[in-house]
Amino acid sequence: MRVLHVVPEMDPRMGGVCQAVRTIIAGLSELAVHNEVVSLDPTDAAFLKNDPFTVHALGAGKGPWGYNPHLVPWLVSHLPQFDAVVVHGLWLFYGHAVRRAQRQLQAQRTAGQTLPKVFVMPHGMLDPYFQRASGRRLKAIRNTLYWKLLEQQLINTADALLFTCEEERRLATQPFRPYRPQRTVVVGLGVEEPPQQREAMQQALLAKCPELAGEPYLLFLSRIHEKKGVELLLQAYAAVSQQARTTASAALVASSGEAAEELAPAPKLPRLLVAGPGLDTPYGQRMQALVAGSPVLRSAVSFPGMLTGDAKWGAFYGCEAFVLPSHQENFGIAVVEALACGKPVLISDQVNIWREIEGAGGGSVRPDTAAGTHELLAHWQQLTAAAKTNFQQQARRTFEQEFAVRPAAVRFLQAIQ
Repeated sequence: MRVLHVVPEMDPRMGGVCQAVRTIIAGLSELAVHNEVVSLDPTDAAFLKNDPFTVHALGAGKGPWGYNPHLVPWLVSHLPQFDAVVVHGLWLFYGHAVRRAQRQLQAQRTAGQTLPKVFVMPHGMLDPYFQRASGRRLKAIRNTLYWKLLEQQLINTADALLFTCEEERRLATQPFRPYRPQRTVVVGLGVEEPPQQREAMQQALLAKCPELAGEPYLLFLSRIHEKKGVELLLQAYAAVSQQARTTASAALVASSGEAAEELAPAPKLPRLLVAGPGLDTPYGQRMQALVAGSPVLRSAVSFPGMLTGDAKWGAFYGCEAFVLPSHQENFGIAVVEALACGKPVLISDQVNIWREIEGAGGGSVRPDTAAGTHELLAHWQQLTAAAKTNFQQQARRTFEQEFAVRPAAVRFLQAIQ
């Protein structure tokens, strides 16, 4: 079987959709499926040489819609060579281009000629969060108009919509009308096994964060962005740490009869490693200022920026738990990577795979609120060492049960055949 994946870009620095596409292709390749990608990347992008599959880069799209005049002619010429075409993501020109090419080929089709089935994988882009978030009002209006003009045609005429989890499928029914897909299928999304833990990984991490030597820590690894709940995490961390300090001081006073707060031990959470791109954005700078202005946070939070390669895996393997109180997360590949490394995940109920994780016992789930994030951290702080070890074992089992690559690839292939 030959499958064409249509994406806006494959730059690995962007993560998200392009990382999911690479994982999907890796799983399908093991099932003897031939995969190719057409993207709107610069034709000379260096990263194009690093993938084991063919990427047809047609040049960067123009403007906020990502228009590229070469895409429709290329699709008309090449689509008949494939059995299925999968559009990854929404709201940009490349999805409309597939629909235009499909209609043109249907009009030109000769007797006996077969055309590929068309599938759309929204990757969370039909989540009602994007229509409700206060900072996205103009974009929400744009999406509503775009839906009425173009996007509903792609969604409602595709052979099927492919979802990464049941929660994503449920949420997709809410924001737009008419929403009448021909078929919807939850295919999941597998995540590849992490590389085996090596000493070089810890050393790579310590080269960026020497303050972590010998210190337990919690790991946040994602974009430094308002949607990810970074501010909630920092505020909850400060509150839980201060509450623990106050409780210990009160206990010391009660036992000694002396107001000896400075002599009290300072029970504390593990350190907090907030890793990811976005420190140079206004939001990222505001988060760094928040930490710098708090004595509790200043001594406990590290901002190493984006971690890749050995440093990234060293961060996963070395942490006590992974934490992501996101306001919206369709899948959360980093969440699953943490599970694969045997690390429990402390997440909000806006990470769409929370049901699978909570059901399998791989982590703790709370609302994406100040109180919910506080509960996540306070609960982890109170666990015994034995309970944390049990959580770690359950985290790995959750990965194997819910998110391994091969089962997801089998479901994907069955959906598009």
